[in-house]
Amino acid sequence: MSRNGLLDMLEGNFPHLTAQQKDRFAALLPLYGEWNARINVLSRKETPAQWSVRHVLHSLSIARFIAFKPGAAIMDLGTGGGFPGIPLAIMFPETSFYLVDSIGKKIKVVQAVAGALELSNVRAEQIRAEDVPGRFDFVVSRAVAPLSELHGWIRNKIKPVSQHALPNGLICLKGGDLAEELAPFGRRVQVQPISDYFGDDFFETKQIVYLPI
Repeated sequence: MSRNGLLDMLEGNFPHLTAQQKDRFAALLPLYGEWNARINVLSRKETPAQWSVRHVLHSLSIARFIAFKPGAAIMDLGTGGGFPGIPLAIMFPETSFYLVDSIGKKIKVVQAVAGALELSNVRAEQIRAEDVPGRFDFVVSRAVAPLSELHGWIRNKIKPVSQHALPNGLICLKGGDLAEELAPFGRRVQVQPISDYFGDDFFETKQIVYLPI
């Protein structure tokens, strides 16, 4: 997908992007292309056009679900190559993002991409979930572990006082049949089909799972 194609896709869904946000999103895929040739953090079988949908737009579905407020603290648990954290950090430049992963080479890529984009609101660290210091308004995650495991790792890392309309908690990007995985949480859990936001076929089975903590 060309620079204009990526921006057209984003502008069609997020019409109020600033010039700085557009510049950063335009630079995002070329940066990942350069780094992915050295350290494989995205599938090399996928095209840049597929990266745009399966990584950038998928990450930004969270921005359709909730608008993070200035000053909020968000942890991206198991960020991998920086998703959903990097696209969300571009979208919410006044929100602090802490991107963590247990694999050092992936964090190296995240740090390099965040540095190249001058994302001063991003901090990335190689660390295990249970060792993460501090507390956060929300923890976001994409296909890292079952909800019960994620809940166990982060339930003591959520701030007790909420500043958003949604109570603080866990926001996950997941796919497929989630009935068994979500059953232990009953009516506490909220599921939002991403196909309500974006029309691409990729999102037909993709969902946002929100669990207040």
